[in-house]
Amino acid sequence: MKKLFTPIILGLSILSLTACKHPGKETETITAVAPENTDDISKNVYVDSYGEKIEVTINNTKNTATIHLNGKTFDLKKSGALPEYTASNEEYQYSDIKGNITFLKKNADMVLFHLKQAKKESGPAKMASY
Repeated sequence: MKKLFTPIILGLSILSLTACKHPGKETETITAVAPENTDDISKNVYVDSYGEKIEVTINNTKNTATIHLNGKTFDLKKSGALPEYTASNEEYQYSDIKGNITFLKKNADMVLFHLKQAKKESGPAKMASY
């Protein structure tokens, strides 16, 4: 009788082991998608005659300008009443008027950066006449 129960018990234990196996839980992969930046942004770096460098990032969509000068960052808002591109806050003003780049501290009338860019020639190339 012992021989009869051994295969039955063994068979039931194998059957219960295989029947109790749960399928492995499938892992979900969630990929975060960064929102696409649709802002109209331009970035320029200017160097004056003294070798001082200013980095200007203009966001035309939000009408803001971010100025990096001497390790400091200045956030400015575009001024619509002033000519060409001018941005300012309570203390500082940045302007790019006809190629003259100026960044100044308003309440001290102190120019922190100034660069007069060379004029870019436009139109057809001039021909030499003989």
